[in-house]
Amino acid sequence: MKLFTSLVTAALLSGAMPVMAETQNITWWDFFAGGDGVRMKALIQQFNEENPDIKVNATTLEWGTPFYTKVRTSAAVGQGPDVMTYHLSRLPMGLKEGILTPITDADLAAADLKQDDFYAPALAAAKGPDGTLNAVPFDIHSTVLFYNKKLLEGTPYLDADGNLTGVDSLEGFEGALAAAKEKGSTAPISYATGDDGGVYRVFYTLLAQQGGELISADGQVLPGDSADKAVRAVEIMTKWYENGWQPEQALYEASVALFTSGKSAFFFNGAWEVPTMVDLEAKKELGFEWGVAEIPPLMGKQTNWADSHGWAIPIQGKSEMSPEKRAAVMKLIGWMEKHSLAWAAAGHIPAYKPVASSDEFKAMKPNSNYAGLADHATYDPRSPVAGVASPVYDAAVNVLAPAIHGYMPADEAIAQFRAEIEGAMK
Repeated sequence: MKLFTSLVTAALLSGAMPVMAETQNITWWDFFAGGDGVRMKALIQQFNEENPDIKVNATTLEWGTPFYTKVRTSAAVGQGPDVMTYHLSRLPMGLKEGILTPITDADLAAADLKQDDFYAPALAAAKGPDGTLNAVPFDIHSTVLFYNKKLLEGTPYLDADGNLTGVDSLEGFEGALAAAKEKGSTAPISYATGDDGGVYRVFYTLLAQQGGELISADGQVLPGDSADKAVRAVEIMTKWYENGWQPEQALYEASVALFTSGKSAFFFNGAWEVPTMVDLEAKKELGFEWGVAEIPPLMGKQTNWADSHGWAIPIQGKSEMSPEKRAAVMKLIGWMEKHSLAWAAAGHIPAYKPVASSDEFKAMKPNSNYAGLADHATYDPRSPVAGVASPVYDAAVNVLAPAIHGYMPADEAIAQFRAEIEGAMK
């Protein structure tokens, strides 16, 4: 015993005794519920098991405005998280509020990442006006087109292999809607016609496919001929209502039910609903074969609305995060990117190209069928009034939703829509 004590004392005096690294406790906030929440909790658990030097303490908060309000108030006084999930469409607001810290090349190196690892549209959405990276993209989630093969059988719009055909123009797509109605579809195209997100995403896709711009880089709302293109988008959505092709004032859950019950031939929604279809099919609770594809270039240009979940590191009040903790946070972010195949099962496309281009993801069906949209997605305008749970979404449900149900002419609706957005900018 004396010998052991003497050896320990000598080691301490000589500096030879190894020093145990301090465990880095990371406070994590996210807004993932449902299937997304289950998947993310499993990833966090796996990370904690594989990295005993880092402990992630995760909290899930309410999605949307409540989440971003709490982040803003908490980070400002140093009571926020060390890392958080963040919609890239909300990044302009986060920059305006001054709550996000830049992600440097040194940070990326600590995560074993580099900017070229990410799809260009997602990377651009993660940067501020000066080109500074303020978040790390994790996925690309976008509107896609689900379709019911049973309601399209025997029409010119389904080929022998069960794939959509002949719908790569507005005329062709509307022909498919008419054909589906003749076959008994009560709502040939379902989407959330009474919700902000459902109305906005379809409208924004139709606007972007015409080359229209909602808010320019210098803050103009519907610049140039974009107002005319916006009117055209509303007219198309109104026509779908007048022809009995889309449901009236459908909230989100109802729009999903219309498709899963076999009443709709087509369904505009986010790829995050892919697991819903996969699960129903596995349980044999779906009465038809289904498919999913990129939204066709109905208005000429191949593009669609998209957003990304990303990782952001907020300010710590008036303090700064220690270099050791920041390195641990970046290690966590890098690990999540490299394990994003598990997240892709939720219908998302990995923003990290080494995973998105892997054989494992290519074999993931139907996700890889629409993966091409990652290269030509159109993100929300880079404006503090745009993005999820924003004034733009409010204007969509307050003005555009009534308009597409015939309560207001399209040109008057767009004039009011523009006025509401301009008012939010003041």
